[in-house]
Amino acid sequence: MMTGKNIELTETLHKYLLSVSLRESSVLKELRETTATLEMARMQIAPEQGQFMGLLVQLMGAKRAIEVGVFTGYSALCVAQALGKDGRLIACDVNEEWTQMAFSFWQKAGLESRIDLRLAPAVDTLTQLLEQGQDNQFDFAFIDADKTNYQNYYELLLKLVRPGGLIVIDNVLWSGHVLDTNSEDEDTQAIIAFNQFVHQDQRVSHCLLPVADGLSLCIKH
Repeated sequence: MMTGKNIELTETLHKYLLSVSLRESSVLKELRETTATLEMARMQIAPEQGQFMGLLVQLMGAKRAIEVGVFTGYSALCVAQALGKDGRLIACDVNEEWTQMAFSFWQKAGLESRIDLRLAPAVDTLTQLLEQGQDNQFDFAFIDADKTNYQNYYELLLKLVRPGGLIVIDNVLWSGHVLDTNSEDEDTQAIIAFNQFVHQDQRVSHCLLPVADGLSLCIKH
């Protein structure tokens, strides 16, 4: 039977999906399970999302990538292993505690040399890269940080990513709160405004997918 929308993903169906799809290394699995014990565990991306992003990186043959928002390093590890031995990921975050945990797992996976952690406000790091003449030098970028800065990160990354490069943005469905246009929550309003902006942005080809908490894919023209 044909349907005009995605199938409802029940807990049981999600477990089945993972059982026949997820190819998670032992280090990634340990990192995900360790992160699940933290108070802020909800910030962890879904494992199928990490695998999907890694597949996109492989499909592009990407070698240079940027991540805005590291948390405990799961997404960075998914991207870094997909970049290959010559690939490099610049990972931007401001939280030393979480990124120390991330680095320990990157070491455990033997991939710490592929990841350049920058502990500073991401706007500053991205601006510095532009000042160093690195515009149009990156293949892939991932945004998963403070929502009120999404558009700032997006604009800077549009300059850093090469034509044909991909920017991936997380949490764009915001647990369904994007439907609450009268919300007084600053993050909710920021996501709503960002989604509308990207939908109209003719500088990119755009697709929003209901993967995990919503994932936007933007290819730079």
